[in-house]
Amino acid sequence: IMLLTDPEIESSLLISSDEGATYQKYRLNFYIQSLLFHPKQEDWILAYSQDQKLYSSAEFGRRWQLIQEGVVPNRFYWSVMGSNKEPDLVHLEARTVDGHSHYLTCRMQNCTEANRNQPFPGYIDPDSLIVQDHYVFVQLTSGGRPHYYVSYRRNAFAQMKLPKYALPKDMHVISTDENQVFAAVQEWNQNDTYNLYISDTRGVYFTLALENVQSSRGPEGNIMIDLYEVAGIKGMFLANKKIDNQVKTFITYNKGRDWRLLQAPDTDLRGDPVHCLLPYCSLHLHLKVSENPYTSGIIASKDTAPSIIVASGNIGSELSDTDISMFVSSDAGNTWRQIFEEEHSVLYLDQGGVLVAMKHTSLPIRHLWLSFDEGRSWSKYSFTSIPLFVDGVLGEPGEETLIMTVFGHFSHRSEWQLVKVDYKSIFDRRCAEEDYRPWQLHSQGEACIMGAKRIYKKRKSERKCMQGKYAGAMESEPCVCTEADFDCDYGYERHSNGQCLPAFWFNPSSLSKDCSLGQSYLNSTGYRKVVSNNCTDGVREQYTAKPQKCPGKAPRGLRIVTADGKLTAEQGHNVTLMVQLEEGDVQRTLIQVDFGDGIAVSYVNLSSTEDGIKHVYQNVGIFRVTVQVDNSLGSDSAVLYLHVTCPLEHVHLSLPFVTTKNKEVNATAVLWPSQVGTLTYVWWYGNNTEPLITLEGSISFRFTSEGMNTITVQVSAGNAILQDTKTIAVYEEFRSLRLSFSPNLDDYNPDIPEWRRDVGRVIKKSLVEATGVPGQHILVAVLPGLPTTAELFVLPYQDPAGENKRSADDLEQISELLIHKLNQNSVHFELKPGVRVFVHAAHLTAAPLVDLTPTHSGSAMLMLLSVVFVGLAVFVIYKFKRKIPGINVYAQMQNEKEQEMISPVSHSESRPNVPQTELRRPGQLIDEKVESQLIGE
Repeated sequence: IMLLTDPEIESSLLISSDEGATYQKYRLNFYIQSLLFHPKQEDWILAYSQDQKLYSSAEFGRRWQLIQEGVVPNRFYWSVMGSNKEPDLVHLEARTVDGHSHYLTCRMQNCTEANRNQPFPGYIDPDSLIVQDHYVFVQLTSGGRPHYYVSYRRNAFAQMKLPKYALPKDMHVISTDENQVFAAVQEWNQNDTYNLYISDTRGVYFTLALENVQSSRGPEGNIMIDLYEVAGIKGMFLANKKIDNQVKTFITYNKGRDWRLLQAPDTDLRGDPVHCLLPYCSLHLHLKVSENPYTSGIIASKDTAPSIIVASGNIGSELSDTDISMFVSSDAGNTWRQIFEEEHSVLYLDQGGVLVAMKHTSLPIRHLWLSFDEGRSWSKYSFTSIPLFVDGVLGEPGEETLIMTVFGHFSHRSEWQLVKVDYKSIFDRRCAEEDYRPWQLHSQGEACIMGAKRIYKKRKSERKCMQGKYAGAMESEPCVCTEADFDCDYGYERHSNGQCLPAFWFNPSSLSKDCSLGQSYLNSTGYRKVVSNNCTDGVREQYTAKPQKCPGKAPRGLRIVTADGKLTAEQGHNVTLMVQLEEGDVQRTLIQVDFGDGIAVSYVNLSSTEDGIKHVYQNVGIFRVTVQVDNSLGSDSAVLYLHVTCPLEHVHLSLPFVTTKNKEVNATAVLWPSQVGTLTYVWWYGNNTEPLITLEGSISFRFTSEGMNTITVQVSAGNAILQDTKTIAVYEEFRSLRLSFSPNLDDYNPDIPEWRRDVGRVIKKSLVEATGVPGQHILVAVLPGLPTTAELFVLPYQDPAGENKRSADDLEQISELLIHKLNQNSVHFELKPGVRVFVHAAHLTAAPLVDLTPTHSGSAMLMLLSVVFVGLAVFVIYKFKRKIPGINVYAQMQNEKEQEMISPVSHSESRPNVPQTELRRPGQLIDEKVESQLIGE
């Protein structure tokens, strides 16, 4: 016996080896969330901790060892006997630090990095690993579609094949009994229903069993499919199908090959006849199974009572949540009887020899009902003298038990009460051979079910004796195979005449595509025998796939794709290319692959490329990948255009701080790294309601009105979208002045945007205090790099009423005042105690005004030539690091990484676009035409 302590108090285990007489405490260094015991070794346990770590113990919890960190909840499994050689093998889904999941296996006591295996190559979708019987399932989404993979008996994974246009959105594995997979698939056009599919033995090829099965969400949000597998009779299922917005219950006895409605009882509980004519009226059942082990579901069956089914439901044209009664079948669903008019919990005791029913009610009760004849008659018994609010009922484990425990409470404030009910005293003897009669399983009189006639022993209804151990079927006799024992094979559909014919999307000759000349393959007849069907002879030979010699074929239907289905790859990382061929001799085929980057490879047969062709691209770009396949009968080729990219890390929008109205402005998106592959640029500027989308990283535009304007660029690179936003001020004219600072400022300049914005605000404040110029006329942008410099803009502020707008003369006066104060060292600020920084003027420029003249005048051209020669002279002086008194030379690189500005309207950061070299004397004004030509030169 193992007890877990309350984790809020301590983390310990109490273990008893003497049926609870004594306990020994073992402290843990982790908090247990769940335990998983080995199916065969009683001392082997897996423990999942609250911090997503998985531990193992081979000593019933006395000592623990860490297996793996980052394990996905409920995605860890013990090995399955018969499929795994090592009984201590653990299957688990682990999550990496970047959020990806992968499937790992390792031994419970030796799960080191070197001893872990990864049966499925690469990542899988989170929370998708299922290990069930001989099957392992994983899911991998690529191209926006989920793809499902299966491993049978721990062999290599194969992609599960549904009909071509099923296009699943979701899949749930319902059953893996008897070497076959029953799966519920929600297809692209379904919302609240699922289609049932059944597989071949390997779990690879699936065919449709039933369409539009009803689904619902459980209390914890989990999907619940209205499908019930009847215990004790293989191949028997009940399902609720939605037809024209009505939900009806159907039954199958051959694993979904054939379905029919349930025949309603002939009489009701009072013996009155029930008028219910198929197919307009039938019996409908609720197929929910209780997730609480202490309460029975609304449908129940037992392996040891194969003919008895108890369920709640209603009679009518469709399933209803009102007017619910209880029904029982004692002949495996062929006929039904009404047993109660309200919902009851029903327990099976003595292999179904005793049925115990207890009413579903929120009121306290003290009676229960017993039936000794498979629900034909019921007797009322009292199990407590005081009415009890029943919380649950539990049957004792063991084949021969006649004990049940009822637990509940006498009042809402009382503690739990346990009532043990023992029915042994009801029986005075054990059943003998003469107390049984034979019963043959059938479906509406058809005795051959799943290819065999099965006869069971059932206790005679009038005999009141204890059955004891389950006797099982008396005998089983195989039947002669008929068409009813065969389902349609993969790619085939059953038509109204009962024949299985190829679907429109399926090419039967594709079955031989993977075989080579001289080998053989199984050529399908369009039928396959239902798995676990035991029929013999008859039409078996006619319907069974025939081995045929592989025909020699020229290559056809060649494709080359990436393993993940994407058209992109990352620079410097492996990309896996898959070569797919619809037809052709895979063994005697030459494959040549050219990766488009100057590298090519060849293979002598297609089977050598089954695991994919791996390649690493060292450069960014679009590469034309070609593959050619040749054999003696012909050739085929295919092309893949692969986009190789590297991750985009940063986007910076470069544009001027201030511009004039109606002047063309250039905006450039600067990327880091600069080469990332194919990009799309989305530009938002001005009052545009629709963006401008380009493949180039630069655009030009004009602003027709004054004010502050926001420009945003979004850069799309693969699945990533990055953006940057800047603000630009637009005026008819303005003045600008370059500022420099005392050298001590450089000692405190970390050259980051935040520092430049804060210092810009301090500079603006000191200028306002020193000159008295209103702050609306001043914009300061501290430039990146060292030595520290800034740009001062003098703006023609206009009040909100649209009056008192400053003229060019006013701007000139403000500029002269600013220069005067700067030259007098009157502008300064304290960066920190004891550190005073002085601001100096470098030179003043006029804003480039709009030029309306069609040609340049002669004097302008002379001035231009003069300035060009002066520029050349300064360039030579600069190269030899000389200085000429009276000339102030500086270079402004407009492609700086970042520039910030302090705006009178809003604060933002930006940077200019065009590299400029300016030569200006302090205070000199340059005509716009001359300045533009100078910049061009």
